[in-house]
Amino acid sequence: MENIREPAVAGAFYPSNPDVLSDDVSGYLKKAEKEAIEGDIIALISPHAGYPYSGQVAACAYKLVEGMDFDDVIVIAPSHQSPFQGASIYHRGGFRTPLGVVPIDGGMCDEIMASDRRFQFIPEAHLKEHSLEVQLPFLQVVLKGYKLVPIVLMGGADYEICQSLGKAIAESLGERNALIIASSDLTHSNNYRQVVEQDELLARHIDQFDITGLAEDLREERCQACGEGPILTAMFAAKILGGDKGKVLKLTNSGDVTGDKRPGSYTVGYLAGVFYRAGIRKEKP
Repeated sequence: MENIREPAVAGAFYPSNPDVLSDDVSGYLKKAEKEAIEGDIIALISPHAGYPYSGQVAACAYKLVEGMDFDDVIVIAPSHQSPFQGASIYHRGGFRTPLGVVPIDGGMCDEIMASDRRFQFIPEAHLKEHSLEVQLPFLQVVLKGYKLVPIVLMGGADYEICQSLGKAIAESLGERNALIIASSDLTHSNNYRQVVEQDELLARHIDQFDITGLAEDLREERCQACGEGPILTAMFAAKILGGDKGKVLKLTNSGDVTGDKRPGSYTVGYLAGVFYRAGIRKEKP
């Protein structure tokens, strides 16, 4: 397979040894409690820090879809490395992790890019970006037989771009059975209490499936998310696909994980969440 995006943060954000990595992810999943979701799961929110910090939170999201069948997984992640306009979609080949190569759904990628000139393939946007890559080992452990749609969205993407991308994703699905992942950490601050307060505000918007309120509080900096664009995009797509409920599965931060809550200690918030269509879950024939 050509055009393979090689791992950039294996051995840093997560183990590079495939056996250790598989055991670590499986261990996080075993410890995660599976929430009862009455309906069809459309999208998840998962953090993207190093696994020792946020891996257990991510597992709370991925536990919901363990063993399920999806044709495609659309991962929307923020750019930390390369400035550009709009969204970059890696549309050929696959993404490699120590657990193997995840093939890309080139057709769906092309459909999304054709919908808006701001959606294109910008190679440097993916080269060193960790926020998308760290989701893949979890997906490789919990799911089989899917194709990937990898999207890196410029940080701070405006409301209209998120709305357009969410619409493009939803409309490109057709009859595909798909899962959407929004990759995001939350507040970054040297004030532990600020992290807790701002993240609790954001969490309320997730629980209420409140796109407009979340966008306004993010814009006014009453709360933070380095993946605000991915979260809003996933919410827009989920709403178009019939989503009407949101639920926070786990909310914590690096201070809670390490125990370091001292004033001045750098703290990052982590959230696992789900958006779904309430009702009786539809089983595939």
